[in-house]
Amino acid sequence: MAEKIDYLSPGKKINGCKKYLIQSFGCQMNERDAESLSGILEDLGYRPAQKQEEADIIILNTCCVRETAENKVYGLLGRLKKLKVAKPDLILGVCGCMPQQEDAARRLRQGFPYVDIIFGTHNIHELPRMIQQVQQDHQSVFEVWAAEQGIIENIPVRRKDKLKAWVTIMYGCNNFCTYCIVPYVRGRERSRQPDDIIKEIASLVQEGYQEVTLLGQNVNSYGKDLAANYRFADLLLDLDKIQGLQRIRFMTSHPRDFDQSLIDAIASTTKVCEHFHLPAQAGSNRILKLMNRGYTREQYLDLVRRIKAAFPRASITADLMVGFPGESEADFADTLDLVRQVRYDSAFTFVYNIRSGTPAAKMEQVPEEVKSDRIQRLIQLQNQISLENNQQEEGKVFEVLVEGETKNNPDLLAGRTRTNKLVVFPGAKELTGRLVQVKITRGRLNLLEGELVLAGAIN
Repeated sequence: MAEKIDYLSPGKKINGCKKYLIQSFGCQMNERDAESLSGILEDLGYRPAQKQEEADIIILNTCCVRETAENKVYGLLGRLKKLKVAKPDLILGVCGCMPQQEDAARRLRQGFPYVDIIFGTHNIHELPRMIQQVQQDHQSVFEVWAAEQGIIENIPVRRKDKLKAWVTIMYGCNNFCTYCIVPYVRGRERSRQPDDIIKEIASLVQEGYQEVTLLGQNVNSYGKDLAANYRFADLLLDLDKIQGLQRIRFMTSHPRDFDQSLIDAIASTTKVCEHFHLPAQAGSNRILKLMNRGYTREQYLDLVRRIKAAFPRASITADLMVGFPGESEADFADTLDLVRQVRYDSAFTFVYNIRSGTPAAKMEQVPEEVKSDRIQRLIQLQNQISLENNQQEEGKVFEVLVEGETKNNPDLLAGRTRTNKLVVFPGAKELTGRLVQVKITRGRLNLLEGELVLAGAIN
Protein backbone atom coordinates (compact mmCIF):
# COMPACT_ATOMS: atom_id res chain seq x y z
CA MET A 1 0.00 0.00 0.00
CA ALA A 2 1.39 3.38 -1.06
CA GLU A 3 2.21 5.88 1.66
CA LYS A 4 -0.13 8.85 1.88
CA ILE A 5 1.53 12.26 2.09
CA ASP A 6 -0.31 15.58 2.48
CA TYR A 7 0.82 18.39 0.22
CA LEU A 8 2.25 21.34 2.12
CA SER A 9 1.84 24.73 0.51
CA PRO A 10 5.11 26.69 0.65
CA GLY A 11 3.14 29.66 1.95
CA LYS A 12 5.46 32.24 0.40
CA LYS A 13 3.82 33.96 -2.55
CA ILE A 14 5.49 35.66 -5.48
CA ASN A 15 5.47 39.43 -5.73
CA GLY A 16 3.80 41.28 -8.59
CA CYS A 17 1.51 39.94 -11.30
CA LYS A 18 3.49 37.12 -12.84
CA LYS A 19 1.78 34.74 -15.23
CA TYR A 20 2.10 31.08 -16.16
CA LEU A 21 1.33 28.95 -19.21
CA ILE A 22 1.10 25.16 -19.27
CA GLN A 23 0.98 23.22 -22.52
CA SER A 24 0.03 19.57 -22.18
CA PHE A 25 0.43 16.66 -24.54
CA GLY A 26 -1.07 13.19 -24.32
CA CYS A 27 -3.75 11.46 -22.30
CA GLN A 28 -6.34 12.47 -19.72
CA MET A 29 -3.87 11.68 -16.93
CA ASN A 30 -1.58 14.36 -18.35
CA GLU A 31 -4.46 16.81 -18.58
CA ARG A 32 -5.27 16.07 -14.95
CA ASP A 33 -1.62 16.63 -13.99
CA ALA A 34 -1.81 19.98 -15.80
CA GLU A 35 -4.69 20.95 -13.52
CA SER A 36 -2.48 20.23 -10.50
CA LEU A 37 0.42 22.19 -11.99
CA SER A 38 -1.95 25.11 -12.55
CA GLY A 39 -3.26 24.84 -9.01
CA ILE A 40 0.24 24.84 -7.55
CA LEU A 41 1.28 27.88 -9.58
CA GLU A 42 -1.86 29.82 -8.68
CA ASP A 43 -1.29 28.91 -5.03
CA LEU A 44 2.10 30.60 -5.44
CA GLY A 45 0.43 33.71 -6.81
CA TYR A 46 0.79 33.24 -10.56
CA ARG A 47 -2.10 34.06 -12.89
CA PRO A 48 -2.92 32.30 -16.20
CA ALA A 49 -1.35 33.73 -19.35
CA GLN A 50 -3.24 33.75 -22.62
CA LYS A 51 -0.17 33.49 -24.83
CA GLN A 52 3.51 32.55 -24.57
CA GLU A 53 4.81 36.10 -24.89
CA GLU A 54 3.15 37.28 -21.67
CA ALA A 55 4.14 34.29 -19.53
CA ASP A 56 6.80 34.42 -16.82
CA ILE A 57 6.91 30.64 -16.56
CA ILE A 58 6.08 28.11 -19.30
CA ILE A 59 5.84 24.41 -18.50
CA LEU A 60 5.55 21.69 -21.15
CA ASN A 61 3.75 18.68 -19.67
CA THR A 62 4.91 15.90 -21.94
CA CYS A 63 3.82 12.51 -23.25
CA CYS A 64 5.98 9.69 -24.58
CA VAL A 65 3.37 7.13 -25.61
CA ARG A 66 3.51 8.35 -29.23
CA GLU A 67 6.57 9.51 -31.12
CA THR A 68 4.57 12.37 -32.63
CA ALA A 69 3.93 13.82 -29.17
CA GLU A 70 7.65 13.79 -28.39
CA ASN A 71 8.50 15.48 -31.69
CA LYS A 72 5.99 18.23 -30.97
CA VAL A 73 7.74 18.95 -27.68
CA TYR A 74 11.17 19.15 -29.27
CA GLY A 75 9.84 21.44 -31.99
CA LEU A 76 8.14 23.72 -29.48
CA LEU A 77 11.26 23.94 -27.33
CA GLY A 78 13.23 24.99 -30.37
CA ARG A 79 10.79 27.80 -31.09
CA LEU A 80 10.80 28.92 -27.44
CA LYS A 81 14.55 29.56 -27.53
CA LYS A 82 13.98 32.91 -29.24
CA LEU A 83 11.51 33.93 -26.52
CA LYS A 84 13.95 32.85 -23.80
CA VAL A 85 16.71 34.98 -25.35
CA ALA A 86 14.40 37.99 -25.53
CA LYS A 87 13.13 37.39 -21.99
CA PRO A 88 16.01 35.93 -19.89
CA ASP A 89 13.98 35.80 -16.66
CA LEU A 90 11.41 33.53 -18.29
CA ILE A 91 11.42 30.13 -16.58
CA LEU A 92 11.08 27.19 -18.97
CA GLY A 93 10.11 23.83 -17.56
CA VAL A 94 9.63 20.35 -18.99
CA CYS A 95 7.86 17.66 -16.99
CA GLY A 96 5.78 14.53 -17.42
CA CYS A 97 6.57 11.23 -19.06
CA MET A 98 9.37 12.24 -21.44
CA PRO A 99 11.94 13.08 -18.73
CA GLN A 100 11.26 9.69 -17.11
CA GLN A 101 12.94 8.06 -20.12
CA GLU A 102 16.73 8.10 -19.89
CA ASP A 103 17.28 8.80 -23.60
CA ALA A 104 14.73 11.62 -23.71
CA ALA A 105 16.05 13.14 -20.50
CA ARG A 106 19.56 13.16 -21.90
CA ARG A 107 18.40 14.78 -25.13
CA LEU A 108 16.47 17.45 -23.22
CA ARG A 109 19.47 18.35 -21.06
CA GLN A 110 22.01 18.34 -23.88
CA GLY A 111 19.92 19.71 -26.73
CA PHE A 112 18.05 22.42 -24.84
CA PRO A 113 20.40 23.82 -22.17
CA TYR A 114 18.20 26.92 -21.78
CA VAL A 115 15.45 24.84 -20.14
CA ASP A 116 15.45 25.81 -16.45
CA ILE A 117 13.54 22.94 -14.82
CA ILE A 118 13.23 19.30 -15.87
CA PHE A 119 11.21 16.96 -13.66
CA GLY A 120 9.15 13.80 -14.09
CA THR A 121 5.82 12.28 -13.18
CA HIS A 122 6.54 11.54 -9.50
CA ASN A 123 7.49 14.96 -8.10
CA ILE A 124 5.00 17.51 -9.40
CA HIS A 125 4.45 18.60 -5.79
CA GLU A 126 8.09 19.74 -5.62
CA LEU A 127 7.56 22.46 -8.26
CA PRO A 128 7.52 25.43 -5.79
CA ARG A 129 10.90 24.47 -4.38
CA MET A 130 12.39 23.98 -7.85
CA ILE A 131 11.17 27.41 -8.98
CA GLN A 132 12.67 29.00 -5.90
CA GLN A 133 15.95 27.18 -6.51
CA VAL A 134 16.17 28.47 -10.09
CA GLN A 135 15.45 32.02 -8.97
CA GLN A 136 18.00 31.94 -6.14
CA ASP A 137 20.86 30.00 -7.74
CA HIS A 138 20.32 31.09 -11.36
CA GLN A 139 21.06 27.52 -12.43
CA SER A 140 18.92 24.86 -14.07
CA VAL A 141 17.31 22.15 -11.96
CA PHE A 142 17.13 18.53 -13.08
CA GLU A 143 15.13 16.28 -10.76
CA VAL A 144 13.65 13.09 -12.15
CA TRP A 145 12.74 10.54 -9.52
CA ALA A 146 13.29 6.95 -10.62
CA ALA A 147 10.35 5.71 -8.55
CA GLU A 148 7.24 6.97 -6.84
CA GLN A 149 7.42 7.95 -3.17
CA GLY A 150 3.82 7.69 -2.04
CA ILE A 151 0.54 9.37 -2.98
CA ILE A 152 0.41 13.11 -2.45
CA GLU A 153 -3.02 14.30 -1.35
CA ASN A 154 -4.53 17.79 -1.31
CA ILE A 155 -2.43 19.25 -4.11
CA PRO A 156 -4.12 22.50 -5.25
CA VAL A 157 -6.15 22.08 -8.44
CA ARG A 158 -7.37 24.55 -11.04
CA ARG A 159 -10.04 22.82 -13.11
CA LYS A 160 -11.18 24.01 -16.52
CA ASP A 161 -14.88 24.37 -15.75
CA LYS A 162 -17.39 24.08 -12.94
CA LEU A 163 -19.51 21.35 -14.44
CA LYS A 164 -17.36 18.26 -15.05
CA ALA A 165 -14.23 17.14 -13.21
CA TRP A 166 -11.51 14.55 -13.60
CA VAL A 167 -10.63 12.72 -10.40
CA THR A 168 -7.59 10.44 -10.27
CA ILE A 169 -8.31 7.31 -8.24
CA MET A 170 -5.03 5.47 -8.87
CA TYR A 171 -1.62 5.89 -10.40
CA GLY A 172 0.70 3.67 -12.42
CA CYS A 173 0.24 0.38 -14.22
CA ASN A 174 1.28 -3.24 -13.64
CA ASN A 175 0.31 -4.69 -17.00
CA PHE A 176 3.51 -4.29 -19.04
CA CYS A 177 1.95 -4.59 -22.48
CA THR A 178 4.94 -5.16 -24.74
CA TYR A 179 4.35 -1.97 -26.77
CA CYS A 180 3.68 0.38 -23.86
CA ILE A 181 6.05 2.70 -22.01
CA VAL A 182 3.56 3.71 -19.30
CA PRO A 183 4.66 1.30 -16.51
CA TYR A 184 8.22 2.55 -16.91
CA VAL A 185 7.34 6.25 -16.66
CA ARG A 186 4.28 6.19 -14.38
CA GLY A 187 5.42 3.49 -11.97
CA ARG A 188 3.56 0.62 -10.35
CA GLU A 189 -0.13 0.71 -9.47
CA ARG A 190 -1.00 2.74 -6.37
CA SER A 191 -4.59 3.25 -5.26
CA ARG A 192 -5.79 6.30 -3.39
CA GLN A 193 -7.69 5.64 -0.17
CA PRO A 194 -11.48 5.42 -0.77
CA ASP A 195 -12.22 8.05 1.88
CA ASP A 196 -9.96 10.57 0.14
CA ILE A 197 -11.69 9.99 -3.20
CA ILE A 198 -15.18 10.18 -1.73
CA LYS A 199 -14.30 13.32 0.20
CA GLU A 200 -12.88 15.01 -2.89
CA ILE A 201 -15.91 14.21 -5.02
CA ALA A 202 -18.37 15.25 -2.31
CA SER A 203 -16.51 18.56 -2.10
CA LEU A 204 -16.74 18.97 -5.88
CA VAL A 205 -20.50 18.43 -5.73
CA GLN A 206 -20.74 21.15 -3.07
CA GLU A 207 -18.94 23.46 -5.52
CA GLY A 208 -21.54 22.71 -8.20
CA TYR A 209 -19.91 19.93 -10.22
CA GLN A 210 -22.41 17.45 -11.61
CA GLU A 211 -20.21 14.90 -13.38
CA VAL A 212 -16.92 13.23 -12.48
CA THR A 213 -14.67 11.00 -14.53
CA LEU A 214 -12.58 8.59 -12.50
CA LEU A 215 -9.08 8.30 -13.94
CA GLY A 216 -6.43 5.60 -13.84
CA GLN A 217 -4.25 3.70 -16.28
CA ASN A 218 -6.43 0.70 -15.39
CA VAL A 219 -9.28 1.66 -13.09
CA ASN A 220 -10.48 -1.94 -12.91
CA SER A 221 -7.37 -2.74 -10.86
CA TYR A 222 -8.30 -0.17 -8.24
CA GLY A 223 -7.97 -1.43 -4.68
CA LYS A 224 -5.79 -4.47 -5.33
CA ASP A 225 -2.97 -2.84 -3.36
CA LEU A 226 -5.17 -1.66 -0.48
CA ALA A 227 -5.13 -3.45 2.86
CA ALA A 228 -8.92 -3.75 3.02
CA ASN A 229 -10.89 -5.93 0.61
CA TYR A 230 -12.18 -2.93 -1.30
CA ARG A 231 -12.30 -2.89 -5.10
CA PHE A 232 -13.43 -0.66 -7.95
CA ALA A 233 -17.00 -1.97 -7.80
CA ASP A 234 -17.17 -1.00 -4.13
CA LEU A 235 -15.94 2.51 -4.93
CA LEU A 236 -18.60 2.96 -7.61
CA LEU A 237 -21.32 1.81 -5.22
CA ASP A 238 -20.17 4.29 -2.58
CA LEU A 239 -19.86 7.19 -5.01
CA ASP A 240 -23.36 6.46 -6.29
CA LYS A 241 -24.66 7.46 -2.85
CA ILE A 242 -23.31 11.02 -2.99
CA GLN A 243 -26.25 13.41 -2.98
CA GLY A 244 -26.24 15.94 -5.81
CA LEU A 245 -23.82 14.05 -8.04
CA GLN A 246 -25.51 13.34 -11.35
CA ARG A 247 -23.05 11.31 -13.41
CA ILE A 248 -20.04 9.06 -12.92
CA ARG A 249 -17.71 8.05 -15.75
CA PHE A 250 -14.42 6.16 -15.69
CA MET A 251 -11.45 5.40 -17.87
CA THR A 252 -9.48 3.51 -18.83
CA SER A 253 -10.67 -0.05 -18.36
CA HIS A 254 -8.54 -3.09 -19.11
CA PRO A 255 -10.77 -5.82 -20.58
CA ARG A 256 -8.92 -8.53 -18.65
CA ASP A 257 -10.02 -7.06 -15.31
CA PHE A 258 -13.61 -6.18 -16.26
CA ASP A 259 -15.43 -9.02 -14.52
CA GLN A 260 -19.10 -9.84 -14.03
CA SER A 261 -19.14 -8.45 -10.50
CA LEU A 262 -18.24 -5.03 -11.91
CA ILE A 263 -21.00 -5.27 -14.51
CA ASP A 264 -23.49 -6.22 -11.78
CA ALA A 265 -22.35 -3.36 -9.55
CA ILE A 266 -22.73 -0.79 -12.34
CA ALA A 267 -26.17 -2.16 -13.17
CA SER A 268 -27.27 -1.53 -9.59
CA THR A 269 -26.23 2.15 -9.69
CA THR A 270 -28.14 5.11 -11.06
CA LYS A 271 -25.24 7.51 -11.70
CA VAL A 272 -22.62 5.41 -13.48
CA CYS A 273 -23.01 6.19 -17.18
CA GLU A 274 -23.61 3.55 -19.84
CA HIS A 275 -20.41 4.26 -21.74
CA PHE A 276 -17.69 1.64 -21.70
CA HIS A 277 -14.26 2.35 -23.15
CA LEU A 278 -12.67 -1.05 -23.71
CA PRO A 279 -9.27 -0.83 -25.44
CA ALA A 280 -9.05 -3.91 -27.63
CA GLN A 281 -5.81 -2.98 -29.46
CA ALA A 282 -6.13 -5.96 -31.83
CA GLY A 283 -8.53 -8.67 -32.92
CA SER A 284 -5.97 -11.42 -33.52
CA ASN A 285 -5.23 -13.86 -30.72
CA ARG A 286 -1.67 -14.23 -31.94
CA ILE A 287 -1.08 -10.48 -31.79
CA LEU A 288 -2.89 -10.12 -28.45
CA LYS A 289 -0.53 -12.72 -27.00
CA LEU A 290 2.52 -10.92 -28.43
CA MET A 291 1.16 -7.71 -26.90
CA ASN A 292 0.78 -9.42 -23.51
CA ARG A 293 -2.79 -8.20 -23.24
CA GLY A 294 -3.97 -11.09 -21.08
CA TYR A 295 -7.17 -11.98 -22.93
CA THR A 296 -8.33 -13.58 -26.18
CA ARG A 297 -10.64 -12.16 -28.81
CA GLU A 298 -13.27 -14.67 -27.65
CA GLN A 299 -13.05 -13.41 -24.08
CA TYR A 300 -13.24 -9.82 -25.27
CA LEU A 301 -16.32 -10.49 -27.41
CA ASP A 302 -17.96 -12.32 -24.51
CA LEU A 303 -17.35 -9.29 -22.28
CA VAL A 304 -18.96 -7.00 -24.88
CA ARG A 305 -21.92 -9.39 -25.14
CA ARG A 306 -22.44 -9.37 -21.37
CA ILE A 307 -22.20 -5.57 -21.19
CA LYS A 308 -24.74 -5.14 -23.99
CA ALA A 309 -27.06 -7.65 -22.32
CA ALA A 310 -26.93 -5.66 -19.07
CA PHE A 311 -27.09 -2.25 -20.78
CA PRO A 312 -28.98 -2.47 -24.10
CA ARG A 313 -28.35 1.21 -24.93
CA ALA A 314 -24.70 1.14 -23.93
CA SER A 315 -22.03 2.85 -25.98
CA ILE A 316 -18.85 0.86 -26.57
CA THR A 317 -15.65 2.61 -27.63
CA ALA A 318 -12.08 1.35 -27.97
CA ASP A 319 -8.43 1.90 -28.79
CA LEU A 320 -7.27 -0.02 -31.85
CA MET A 321 -3.70 -0.41 -33.06
CA VAL A 322 -2.44 -1.44 -36.49
CA GLY A 323 1.04 -2.45 -37.52
CA PHE A 324 2.16 -4.13 -34.30
CA PRO A 325 5.41 -6.02 -34.96
CA GLY A 326 4.74 -9.22 -36.86
CA GLU A 327 1.15 -8.33 -37.74
CA SER A 328 0.14 -10.17 -40.91
CA GLU A 329 -2.70 -9.41 -43.26
CA ALA A 330 -4.63 -12.26 -41.63
CA ASP A 331 -4.06 -10.72 -38.20
CA PHE A 332 -5.29 -7.37 -39.45
CA ALA A 333 -8.34 -9.07 -40.97
CA ASP A 334 -9.14 -10.38 -37.48
CA THR A 335 -9.09 -6.80 -36.18
CA LEU A 336 -11.49 -5.69 -38.91
CA ASP A 337 -13.73 -8.62 -38.06
CA LEU A 338 -13.70 -7.64 -34.37
CA VAL A 339 -14.77 -4.11 -35.30
CA ARG A 340 -17.63 -5.47 -37.42
CA GLN A 341 -18.82 -7.73 -34.60
CA VAL A 342 -18.63 -5.18 -31.78
CA ARG A 343 -19.77 -2.21 -33.87
CA TYR A 344 -18.00 0.43 -31.77
CA ASP A 345 -19.66 3.81 -31.51
CA SER A 346 -16.21 5.32 -31.99
CA ALA A 347 -12.61 4.23 -31.73
CA PHE A 348 -9.23 5.84 -31.27
CA THR A 349 -7.22 4.26 -34.07
CA PHE A 350 -3.47 4.60 -34.31
CA VAL A 351 -0.36 3.13 -35.90
CA TYR A 352 2.20 1.32 -33.76
CA ASN A 353 5.46 3.15 -33.38
CA ILE A 354 8.59 2.06 -31.60
CA ARG A 355 9.02 3.02 -27.96
CA SER A 356 12.59 2.55 -26.82
CA GLY A 357 12.89 0.26 -23.82
CA THR A 358 9.79 -1.83 -24.56
CA PRO A 359 9.97 -5.49 -25.70
CA ALA A 360 8.10 -4.74 -28.94
CA ALA A 361 10.87 -2.38 -30.03
CA LYS A 362 13.11 -5.41 -30.59
CA MET A 363 10.55 -7.36 -32.63
CA GLU A 364 10.29 -7.55 -36.41
CA GLN A 365 8.68 -4.31 -37.59
CA VAL A 366 5.90 -3.91 -40.16
CA PRO A 367 6.77 -1.67 -43.15
CA GLU A 368 5.44 1.89 -42.89
CA GLU A 369 3.54 1.66 -46.18
CA VAL A 370 1.69 -1.41 -44.90
CA LYS A 371 0.78 0.38 -41.67
CA SER A 372 -0.48 3.38 -43.65
CA ASP A 373 -2.70 1.22 -45.83
CA ARG A 374 -4.15 -0.67 -42.88
CA ILE A 375 -4.92 2.38 -40.77
CA GLN A 376 -6.86 3.95 -43.64
CA ARG A 377 -8.91 0.79 -44.12
CA LEU A 378 -9.61 0.57 -40.40
CA ILE A 379 -10.67 4.23 -40.19
CA GLN A 380 -12.94 3.84 -43.21
CA LEU A 381 -14.69 0.84 -41.66
CA GLN A 382 -15.06 2.46 -38.22
CA ASN A 383 -16.37 5.71 -39.72
CA GLN A 384 -19.03 3.77 -41.61
CA ILE A 385 -20.13 1.98 -38.42
CA SER A 386 -20.04 5.18 -36.33
CA LEU A 387 -22.29 6.94 -38.83
CA GLU A 388 -24.72 4.02 -39.01
CA ASN A 389 -24.88 3.79 -35.20
CA ASN A 390 -25.61 7.50 -34.89
CA GLN A 391 -28.27 7.36 -37.60
CA GLN A 392 -29.99 4.62 -35.61
CA GLU A 393 -30.39 7.10 -32.75
CA GLU A 394 -32.70 9.30 -34.83
CA GLY A 395 -36.12 9.64 -33.21
CA LYS A 396 -34.86 8.59 -29.78
CA VAL A 397 -34.87 10.85 -26.71
CA PHE A 398 -31.74 11.21 -24.58
CA GLU A 399 -30.88 12.89 -21.32
CA VAL A 400 -28.24 15.53 -22.10
CA LEU A 401 -26.04 17.45 -19.69
CA VAL A 402 -25.77 20.90 -21.30
CA GLU A 403 -22.17 22.13 -21.45
CA GLY A 404 -22.80 25.48 -23.12
CA GLU A 405 -22.94 27.18 -26.48
CA THR A 406 -21.16 25.67 -29.47
CA LYS A 407 -18.00 27.42 -30.63
CA ASN A 408 -19.29 28.38 -34.06
CA ASN A 409 -22.97 29.06 -33.39
CA PRO A 410 -24.22 30.80 -30.21
CA ASP A 411 -27.77 29.74 -31.06
CA LEU A 412 -26.84 26.08 -30.59
CA LEU A 413 -26.12 24.34 -27.31
CA ALA A 414 -23.85 21.32 -26.91
CA GLY A 415 -23.91 18.56 -24.37
CA ARG A 416 -23.39 14.86 -23.92
CA THR A 417 -25.64 11.88 -23.38
CA ARG A 418 -24.96 9.36 -20.65
CA THR A 419 -23.45 7.25 -23.44
CA ASN A 420 -20.97 10.12 -24.05
CA LYS A 421 -22.32 11.10 -27.45
CA LEU A 422 -22.07 14.77 -28.38
CA VAL A 423 -25.46 16.41 -29.05
CA VAL A 424 -26.08 19.87 -30.50
CA PHE A 425 -29.51 21.51 -30.42
CA PRO A 426 -31.15 24.97 -30.38
CA GLY A 427 -31.61 26.40 -26.91
CA ALA A 428 -31.00 29.26 -24.50
CA LYS A 429 -27.61 29.73 -22.84
CA GLU A 430 -29.35 29.66 -19.46
CA LEU A 431 -29.74 25.87 -19.83
CA THR A 432 -25.98 25.42 -19.37
CA GLY A 433 -25.30 23.04 -16.51
CA ARG A 434 -28.75 21.49 -16.58
CA LEU A 435 -30.02 18.06 -17.55
CA VAL A 436 -32.53 18.21 -20.38
CA GLN A 437 -34.34 15.81 -22.68
CA VAL A 438 -33.38 16.02 -26.36
CA LYS A 439 -34.95 14.20 -29.28
CA ILE A 440 -32.44 13.25 -31.97
CA THR A 441 -33.35 14.51 -35.43
CA ARG A 442 -30.17 13.60 -37.31
CA GLY A 443 -27.23 11.32 -36.70
CA ARG A 444 -23.93 12.48 -38.12
CA LEU A 445 -20.46 10.91 -38.04
CA ASN A 446 -19.19 12.59 -34.87
CA LEU A 447 -22.31 14.04 -33.27
CA LEU A 448 -26.08 13.99 -32.98
CA GLU A 449 -28.40 16.85 -33.87
CA GLY A 450 -31.58 17.26 -31.89
CA GLU A 451 -34.40 19.38 -30.54
CA LEU A 452 -35.32 20.17 -26.97
CA VAL A 453 -38.17 18.11 -25.55
CA LEU A 454 -38.08 19.12 -21.88
CA ALA A 455 -36.33 22.35 -20.95
CA GLY A 456 -36.53 21.85 -17.20
CA ALA A 457 -33.83 20.27 -15.15
CA ILE A 458 -34.35 16.57 -14.47
CA ASN A 459 -32.57 16.60 -11.13
